[in-house]
Amino acid sequence: MDTKARKILIADDEPDILEILKYNLEKDGYQVVTAKNGDEAIDKAKQYQPDLIILDIMMPRKSGVEVCEILRAQPLFKDTLILFLTALSDEGTQIKGLTTGADDYVSKPVSPQMFLSKVHSLFRRLKKEDTTVLQVNDLTIDPDRFSVQYKGEEISLAKKEFELLYLLASKPGRVFLRNEILSQVWGNEVIVGDRTIDVHIRKIRQKLGVDCITTVKGVGYKFEL
Repeated sequence: MDTKARKILIADDEPDILEILKYNLEKDGYQVVTAKNGDEAIDKAKQYQPDLIILDIMMPRKSGVEVCEILRAQPLFKDTLILFLTALSDEGTQIKGLTTGADDYVSKPVSPQMFLSKVHSLFRRLKKEDTTVLQVNDLTIDPDRFSVQYKGEEISLAKKEFELLYLLASKPGRVFLRNEILSQVWGNEVIVGDRTIDVHIRKIRQKLGVDCITTVKGVGYKFEL
């Protein structure tokens, strides 16, 4: 699955920093949205459901630490990557940030090269975690064995059907956009249409014998079992 074309939210009250980080991330192939304060960061996180949230610790309205605590308390963001930006050299502040649920931090002034290195490292970590076995009620998906079992019965899926099911089932209840599915399952180098997703989802439903994938009309799909 392609780690590029993932969605990233950057929240910082300094326009220059937002512009520099957004430019470098988009140049590297990521989809980026920005926020200028803590409240806006929470609203946009709920709206866009990013794969990575980058938070300045010292922001107006709500600090990055407060935003992190609020988001981590919600099941939707339990496993979302969070990276702190901090101009504070105080070790205690950095430790506090990490204990609230952040995955890493970058010190200001930000070096674009170091910043991108941190982002790539986090997504590599996420990719490794993607090889874990998923257990959702009576459904078991094992990526190492390329195995799907439902109620103890082995289900044979084609490679892309498996990858699509794994992606959707990795975050039950989350709506995956069509473009996001195409990017992560088929990759940017392969040209396929929306109909391709529809066909694969229909086959998954037929093989499992249960309608576990809900169509959100005009938006995308979500897994519910």
